[in-house]
Amino acid sequence: MRQAAGWPLLSWRFSGRAPAHLLYAPFDMHLADPKLAHEFYHGRFPLGGRIVQAGATSPFLVEPPSREWEEALYDFSWLNHMTAAETELAAAHARALTLDWIELEGRKPAGRAWAAALAARRLIAWLAHGEALFAGAAPAFRKRFLKIIGLHIRYLRVTFAGEKDDIARLYIAVALAMAALCAPASAGKAARKAQLKAHRRLEKELARQILPDGGHISRNPAIILELLIYLLPLQYAYTHCLQAPPPLLVVAIDRLLPALRFFRHCDGTLANFNGVGPILAQRLDIVLNAVETVGAPFSQAPHSGYQRLTGGDTVVLADTGAPLAKRLTETANAGCLSFEMSSGRQRFIVNCGLDPYGPAEFRFFGRLTAAHSTATIADTSSCRFARGDRPLSGFAGRRLHVRTARIEEEDMQGFIAAHDGYKQAFSLIHERALTLSRNGNVLQGCDRFYEEPERAGLWRRKSSHTPAVPVAVRFHVHPDIGISHEGAVRDEASGQEHDIIRLQGDYGESWIFSADCPVRLEDSIYFSGLGGPAKTQQYVLNFSTAERDRVQWSFRRETA
Repeated sequence: MRQAAGWPLLSWRFSGRAPAHLLYAPFDMHLADPKLAHEFYHGRFPLGGRIVQAGATSPFLVEPPSREWEEALYDFSWLNHMTAAETELAAAHARALTLDWIELEGRKPAGRAWAAALAARRLIAWLAHGEALFAGAAPAFRKRFLKIIGLHIRYLRVTFAGEKDDIARLYIAVALAMAALCAPASAGKAARKAQLKAHRRLEKELARQILPDGGHISRNPAIILELLIYLLPLQYAYTHCLQAPPPLLVVAIDRLLPALRFFRHCDGTLANFNGVGPILAQRLDIVLNAVETVGAPFSQAPHSGYQRLTGGDTVVLADTGAPLAKRLTETANAGCLSFEMSSGRQRFIVNCGLDPYGPAEFRFFGRLTAAHSTATIADTSSCRFARGDRPLSGFAGRRLHVRTARIEEEDMQGFIAAHDGYKQAFSLIHERALTLSRNGNVLQGCDRFYEEPERAGLWRRKSSHTPAVPVAVRFHVHPDIGISHEGAVRDEASGQEHDIIRLQGDYGESWIFSADCPVRLEDSIYFSGLGGPAKTQQYVLNFSTAERDRVQWSFRRETA
């Protein structure tokens, strides 16, 4: 994140007029808990996965226990809890904390508190809750508050051009567009000029970052939710101010809403792909309930690189894509061809996900191929990390290539996909086929590994020789699901013995897993639990490509 430096030299760039008043307060779509206002008043600040006991000391003077806690404090999104309390005490305390920040950090835009993304989110929060802060406030507070609003606007205008982080650029563009509507520092022609410039800045970023299928260029589904939390209030702000919203803003929202539903599981939360951590289902409900129609989730997201299979009350989501650029791989996972399965009100098969508040090494572990419900070869990931085990290590080496073909038949739907992530190291292509019956009761899969000559297409197998390497096909089970190994049964049609695993949900639903390969139960960790990482299990199909080149498996819903 770009930060201002050399304040004496650059201070003139941030000078200018402050807005005279706030014209409109956009609504805040973050979850609000008025009980937290009571916690804040008593000096307890549960933010960013940590609880800090500040007592009578300002939280801005406390040594932050983590970067996530510090960012959650500095972005002022917690004002939503204070406003929801609807008490004079909460409003007075919110003003006092705001003045603390202005006094300690607001004199010059420098340091971690002025990271561009934080400054943008803070400006949005202040615009949303400015009216609540003004209620019962002295004129001196209003003057200081409007002055710091103006400083943020000018600072973000200057830093936008040099900001490299894509999400930060979008936050800035949204914040400046919202400020141009709600807190103009000028009137008449000058105000309209500022609004037009803000519109163009926003549209350019939306066009660059939002894919035609509604995904974000990072391929992180959680970013779709974060963007809608800010873009929907901005769209309503245009309507309130009797202005037509920028056309690309409307287009982006119309794409993002179905995409959010695309990644939503039966339990109401998002699938664990490429940086998704613990997310409350209520956060999605707030966004999806805010609009009359959100569009039906589509069956595939070809630009983002994902597949969705649905039948009955079963949902299967799979990653069939690759990073769109190397610069976007610092938070990407090596989880190509991984899948998750939910049914009824629970998730059964998962990826391990991300713990955003835990140790840095945990975040890296969640990015490895072995932390996903897919296949690994020789205990290596399908993408090579450039900087060892650093949490923000990007991918090194050649770019991953993926080919996908959709299957739509009368009694089932599915896909066949293959990636070449193991081609350079092991001369092997991993191909996965998944099909789900239309009633959602049977999910069948096949993982195949084959050698591909340089000039052969991804679907063509030209060599009868397959290198002998160990393969592990992993299925991580959600911690709420019970697992029992039922032994093996003989398939009368093929004469083969199939290992049987029973998965038991909390609501009486159970699934039977079988495979034509021995199954081994191993420990696993689910990083995306709302209460932090949770111990769980995975079952693994181990074999050597010298013995076989494929393994077939299936899930069948157990019916009474």
